[in-house]
Amino acid sequence: MSKQTNALSWLLLSAFIIVADQVSKWLVLQHFQLHESLPVIAGFLNWTLAYNEGAAFSFLSDAGGWQRWFFTALAVIVSTILVVWLSRTNRTDWRTAVPLALIVGGAVGNVIDRIRFGHVVDFIDVHYGTWSWPAFNIADSAISVGAVMLIVFGLFASKPATAR
Repeated sequence: MSKQTNALSWLLLSAFIIVADQVSKWLVLQHFQLHESLPVIAGFLNWTLAYNEGAAFSFLSDAGGWQRWFFTALAVIVSTILVVWLSRTNRTDWRTAVPLALIVGGAVGNVIDRIRFGHVVDFIDVHYGTWSWPAFNIADSAISVGAVMLIVFGLFASKPATAR
């Protein structure tokens, strides 16, 4: 595939996610103390500063520190694979390019945190009554939305017609 037709231009979406993620985290770090909370939508959404040393849902957060570099390396490897995938994808194939770009942007946003702070900065706190979802951030949202899009578009992609 020629350089003019590959989907690498979709990395601009990744860059947008990275900037939005880092700016939002910077703002939260400037205005909140750890575990400080501000209701945004009563009974449903708070901004709450939290640190995650592990992966999703704080997986391995108490593993002693090695997980910081493991998850950093994993995110760099996965992002590299996805960028190569984008380079082999046609620019007009947005059903592949958008999810990949979202995942790359989210992964890089969290890698920046792991390198700078040793943990990921989370602040979006969704809850209802006594139920609470683990805090997350814009990068986590981009990764999740991108992964769901890849699955949905993969499951419901039109299948090529077979010759009879």
